[in-house]
This record gives sequence, C-alpha cells and structure tokens, in this order.
Amino acid sequence: MNPTIKDVANYANVSIATVSRILNSTTAGYSEKTRELVMEAVEELGYKPNAVARGLKNTRTQTIGVLFPDISGMVSSELLHGIEKVTHNLGHSVIVCNTASQGKKTLDYLKLLSEKRVEGILFASEEIKDEYYEAIKGMNIPAILVSTKSPKHPLPYVKVDDRDAAYTATSYLIEKGHKNIGMISGIKQDPIAGSPRIEGFQTAMRDQLGNDSPVIVSAQGFSYEHGVEMFGKLMKAAPHTTAIFAASDEMAIGAMASAYRMNIKVPDDISVVGYDNLKISEMAIPPLTTLSQPLRKMGEKATELLFEALNDKTSTQSSIIMPHQIIERESVKDMA
Repeated sequence: MNPTIKDVANYANVSIATVSRILNSTTAGYSEKTRELVMEAVEELGYKPNAVARGLKNTRTQTIGVLFPDISGMVSSELLHGIEKVTHNLGHSVIVCNTASQGKKTLDYLKLLSEKRVEGILFASEEIKDEYYEAIKGMNIPAILVSTKSPKHPLPYVKVDDRDAAYTATSYLIEKGHKNIGMISGIKQDPIAGSPRIEGFQTAMRDQLGNDSPVIVSAQGFSYEHGVEMFGKLMKAAPHTTAIFAASDEMAIGAMASAYRMNIKVPDDISVVGYDNLKISEMAIPPLTTLSQPLRKMGEKATELLFEALNDKTSTQSSIIMPHQIIERESVKDMA
C-alpha cells in the first residue's frame, strides 16, 4: 500500500492541512521545526509529495463556498476571519453567500455554488433543513458545519456547546450572589442559539437555586435593537431582577443602553452578562462581562477539517466542541 497524506500527517503528528501547506511550499502557517518533521515523515514513509501537488493543481476551481445567515453580523465576521486565514494560506479562494436565513435564497446559493464547481462547503450559524442537506449531498463534495450542528444529518461540525456555555454564564452570576436572574433570549424555537441557551439557563437556575420558572423574555433575533426592546419587557415582568443573562453581546449592550435611558445603573443596580465576546463587548460602558466562544478559531478549525476531507477522500471527519470561558470585565456586581 502506498502511504497517503494522512499517513504523513499522523507520522509527523500534524494536520493534513499543515502537510499540504509544506508540500506546496506555502510560506505561512507552520514553523521550520514542523517543516522538518513533515519532510522527515515523507522520506521515512516513501511518500511522493508530487502526488499532492498534482492533486491540488488539478482541482477544478480552488474555491470553497461559505454560507452565512447574516454576513453583516459580528459573529459571521469573526468566523470569516478564521475561514479566510486558512483558505488563503492554502492558495484557495472563498465565495461568501448571505442567505438572510431564507430557504429559497439558501437553495439558490447552493445551486450557484454547484454551478461554480466549488470544492467544498462551509455552512455557518443556521439550521440545516432537509432540502439544504439534499442539495449539498447532490453536489458530492465535502461539507462542514461551523457554529451550528444537525442532529438529523451526518455532517461534521465545529462549535461551542451552547447549553453548557449558557449554564456556565448563569452559574457565574449565581456565584456572584445573584438570585433574581432573568434572561433575554433570541428565538425560542431556534435549535442552534435559541433553545440550547435557554435550556442551559433554566437548568442552572433549577440546579443551583431551585427556581423552576425563571423569567425569560424572547426576541425574534439577537441584535442590539432586540436587546433594547427586551430589557424594558423584562423589567416590567420582573422589576426585582438584579442580573441579566443575554443570549448575545449585541443584545446585552442593547439592554445596557436601555437601562441607561431608564436611569438604571450597570452594574450598581443591575448586572449584565453577554454571550460571544465580540470586540464591542470591550468598548461598552461599562465593559461587558461575557461568555466567550473562540469564533476565529472555530472558523480556522472548520476550514482545516474541510481541507482534510478534500485532500483525503477516504478520511472521516470528527466533530469538534470548542472550549468556552467567562471573560470578566465590569458589568457584574459581586453580591456574594
């Protein structure tokens, strides 16, 4: 049996994407020590690197397609930075599609990407519906999910565990001595960032405070404007609330702006925790404490998985759960 690129990667204890960069003389993305390890593996295994070079040069377009529900969103922007970094290092290009979470538009874009003969698909931050999966399957190319997953369809994904992350954010507020905690959520029925974050919040409140019915107000999205609107509804429903967990940083900052207009001080009168750790969370006044998901790294990892599938058609990609953590700033009052 002739050794494969996967054998070289395993021997050198690096990713297939790293082997591809080195064998194709890409100058970025690895150290000299790593290059030496890979070339030693090539020699020891008797692998012919020209096969990889030919494989990459003979690809149809050296292009991948990326689908986002909202390309103007800050989460999409961070993911795209990571995706483009890896893709550019491997000498490929990206076609970015803004689906606006619309079924017909998504299907139209998938048809376009098929016509453009892209080599692979990255599908981000949106539920995989049956018709999307069938369209991707019909293209007969690798597809990786990023910041989303599908329990129904066998597509590998890279994401944070939203339920566990929301549990962590809520637990942080409880550890700071808060008991009257409310949540500003996105769409309840959203299986990606809606219901899992709500479930994590509810479970933490039940496990640690014995509260089976915490106050939750749900918007139709995750924007700043939704945060502004939902803060007033939450305070009306539960005026004794001392802390809020918001399902996105944009919503959290919208809530803080609404609190300012109502002469409610953050964190003296009410504490706020966001979700994402976007750049704007550092710029808020006060700076926002938030649950961080490593969005750029998620983009990078998903793209590396995609290129591993492109370079080794027989390999099976495993899904990756990325770590999350609380980033402490100044929007939470310690009442413990």
